[in-house]
Amino acid sequence: MPEKSDREPMSGEGSANLGSLEKKLINLLSGDLGDSERPYQELAEKIGVSEETVLAMIADFQKRGLIRRLGAVVVHQRSGFNFNAMVVWPVPEGELDRVGRTLAALPFVSHCYHRAPTDKWPYTLYTMIHARNREELSGMIQKMSDLSGVKDWRSLKSVKELKKTSLRYFGDAPE
Repeated sequence: MPEKSDREPMSGEGSANLGSLEKKLINLLSGDLGDSERPYQELAEKIGVSEETVLAMIADFQKRGLIRRLGAVVVHQRSGFNFNAMVVWPVPEGELDRVGRTLAALPFVSHCYHRAPTDKWPYTLYTMIHARNREELSGMIQKMSDLSGVKDWRSLKSVKELKKTSLRYFGDAPE
């Protein structure tokens, strides 16, 4: 039987009601699990519970809708995808759902967001794409334009990555 989860309710209406142990586990799950044969056992040791408890807590997080999935993040630069760009599109409000669904369905689009335009920046749809070379990147953008019917766009190419980390939801994870 799993140990208790050390629940300490968070203050605030609508809070997830997470205890300190749950917060610690969520922070650890937000980071790199490494290449261990028993990553959940290692997490359990870090927070002082059994591996069975960690697995039960993860299942509970999923049941409560706190997490949807656990997945691997591939470092695209190390995988040969050295050309990436945020492509922005000035899509009218009435077309956002259609164009957004069309572009989000493309396998090379890793992120797709609707954002409010400003007086000096009319772009409402943002798409992140990754390619192996400039030609591939250009082809992807052309395909996106052709499929969406949006001919006006800007490509904001990454020059240098200054920081990329997983979000820590409750401060630093325990060592």
